[in-house]
Amino acid sequence: MTPFLAELIGTAVLITLGLSVVANIALEKTKGNNAGLIVVAFGWAVAVFVGVFISADISGAHLNPAVTIALAVAGDFEWALVPEYLLAQFLGAFIGSILTWLAYKDHFDSTKDPASILGVFSTGPAIRKPFQNILTEAIATFIFMLSVFYIHKGELKLGSIDALPVSLLVLGIGLSMGGPTGYAINPARDLGPRIIHAFLPIPHKGPSDWKYALVPVVGPILGAVLAAILHGLL
Repeated sequence: MTPFLAELIGTAVLITLGLSVVANIALEKTKGNNAGLIVVAFGWAVAVFVGVFISADISGAHLNPAVTIALAVAGDFEWALVPEYLLAQFLGAFIGSILTWLAYKDHFDSTKDPASILGVFSTGPAIRKPFQNILTEAIATFIFMLSVFYIHKGELKLGSIDALPVSLLVLGIGLSMGGPTGYAINPARDLGPRIIHAFLPIPHKGPSDWKYALVPVVGPILGAVLAAILHGLL
């Protein structure tokens, strides 16, 4: 398996599991309806674990444009490979979004609240203040990326569960910083599904909230790049 395919499959699995846990909670007539943020945080942590487990040995398991760009800024990844990785990540996000829709199609069709439908695919702010929302995403991704650098360079070896530290990190960020913006911390995770939302034939969906779409792209990239710069200085 090539690094491109590993990033594509890893991201597709990550997005399928991550969006599906939100669908299970947000959509009507599911067995997990209204289960809450804690279930979302654990679901996304497992999604990250599986995505990283699949792709780590082949591509390094970036699965996130902010991670790829930050590693390139730090000199730990070739800039020439960045476009290939970003393309794989966004294609994986597209596939994962469609798989989630197919798995929950009857529940999407039964849900009449456009916000609940969009919330499966994309993050959104609890209080809409774009600058503050970008800051929140930047801080969360800064902590995530700085931690990833130390996990990546550390001596801890867990064998077949080497993906566990990153998944626990995502769990912690979700539980602690998931409230204000839904902790995208990954441009492909938000923008990819948002694009798919715009095209899917879901009966009661509303607009895709493009006014907010730059927040979960700019914030994570900014935070990850700052983490790369600080890590280099340290």
